[in-house]
Amino acid sequence: MSKSVEPSIAALFDAAKTAQRRAYTPYSHFNVGAALRTPSGAIFAGCNVENAAYPQGACAETGAISAMALAGETRIAEMLVIGDGEGLCTPCGGCRQRIREFASPQTPVHIAGPDGVRLTLSLAELLPYSFGPENLKT
Repeated sequence: MSKSVEPSIAALFDAAKTAQRRAYTPYSHFNVGAALRTPSGAIFAGCNVENAAYPQGACAETGAISAMALAGETRIAEMLVIGDGEGLCTPCGGCRQRIREFASPQTPVHIAGPDGVRLTLSLAELLPYSFGPENLKT
């Protein structure tokens, strides 16, 4: 990544890129990595993991969120997802909802390719009119 990139984004990119290289994708051969930063500054990463009961695998975003929860953290301050190819590798619908559970509508989600960030969206732009934990409070 270019040195002109904000250090927090560069750290997320590096963590997601490392995770992407470790993805287990014997069926789709499409490796995805994700990394998130919590308000404490901790970074957690995940990769997609497929299995023979395709498509019952786990997404990279799910792995990163699970690692965050295992460490006892519950808030996402920023997230980055990386995939190869020309198209944008945005989180699937299920992952958008998982991110929403732990993030605010203003949380930035960076969509990256091999050479860096291609697009940054707020979670509200990625998942408009979302349903979240506050909807269940009476």
